Amino acid sequence: MQSSVLTAPATDEPIIDPDRFGEPDPGMGKLTEEVVAGLPAYLQPWVGAGIAIVVAFVVTWVGAAVVNRVLRRKPLLRDDIKRARWPLFLLLSCIGTLGSFAVTAPESEWRGSVDFLLLATMIAAFAWLVTVLLHLVESILLSKYRSEQSVDARHMAKLRTQVSLLRRVVVAAVLVFAVAGILLLIPEVRALGAGILASAGLISVIAGMAVQSTLSNVFAGLQLAFTDALRVDDTVVIEGSRGNVEEITLTYVVVKLIDDTRMILPSTYFTTTPFRNYSRGTDDVSGGIEIELTWKAPVELLRKRLEDTVAANQAWDGRDASLAVSDAKGGLMTVFIWLTARNAGDLWNLQNSVREELLRTLQEQHPDALPEPVIRGGGA
Repeated sequence: MQSSVLTAPATDEPIIDPDRFGEPDPGMGKLTEEVVAGLPAYLQPWVGAGIAIVVAFVVTWVGAAVVNRVLRRKPLLRDDIKRARWPLFLLLSCIGTLGSFAVTAPESEWRGSVDFLLLATMIAAFAWLVTVLLHLVESILLSKYRSEQSVDARHMAKLRTQVSLLRRVVVAAVLVFAVAGILLLIPEVRALGAGILASAGLISVIAGMAVQSTLSNVFAGLQLAFTDALRVDDTVVIEGSRGNVEEITLTYVVVKLIDDTRMILPSTYFTTTPFRNYSRGTDDVSGGIEIELTWKAPVELLRKRLEDTVAANQAWDGRDASLAVSDAKGGLMTVFIWLTARNAGDLWNLQNSVREELLRTLQEQHPDALPEPVIRGGGA
């Protein structure tokens, strides 16, 4: 039995019917007719197309120059506008060329194939232009909030994360619709699509199983952005390593470690695995260090040395710096030092400076307070 769904009916009609796109603009159509009226018939379509391309070029670059003049004090926005010139020029050229061919070659045999190529290019150029404009909208939003004095760094990082992820989602949707729009221009593909829709249930199950992991990461990325659990520039500890969140995408997170290497983790890692975030809720952070000493260690001297060290260190925010003996057993005592700082980076530097200074003081003045090193793996 032959299937009437998957087979396109034979037809001599062109792939694209120019009449369904409406009449060409009367002003441009009349201008084109007047310019090409005295030319040979075979040259008229291409001269008309050349006129359309020249007009598109002038409109695009004059418009870009005007916008650059208006945004002369905003170089970031000017760069985004500059990237929009080529897709806009391509889009206007395709529209003008379609209208020119409708006037100069309304019944030519090659119109079907050429119109298809122009329409496909026009859809691709439109998707390209939308992508660039979305990046421009993102830059405008971020520059607006960045200029406001009331917006703190934490709120700015949250906003940048959410806007960036939203832009990526919309760009992905635009690309999908663009590809679908190009395919729907061909009647044979539309007929094949009807057959595919008949088995959409089976295909959706297979596709769901194939992209289950990817979709999980996509939804995990959105969850991270809009629950404020993680933001760009947050300081985190993952897999025993400390670093700063450098980029959050729909499927993965890039963390820059303190040795300048990057750890790339799937978004689901941060929704299923506990991790330490030093920047969650506030930029002010606190943390402690522990030092094991003998019972001969001068606690008061260490406490005084701690006060002098943090007072001279710019990384300390002045909130708290305390020292206490937290444990004492087996001939050793544990000295716990609690420190505060403005951010995780300052806290890290402050902890290292205090530890080094206290150990240097003990080595020089009270070496008997330092326990004997434990030799591991040794034998008689």
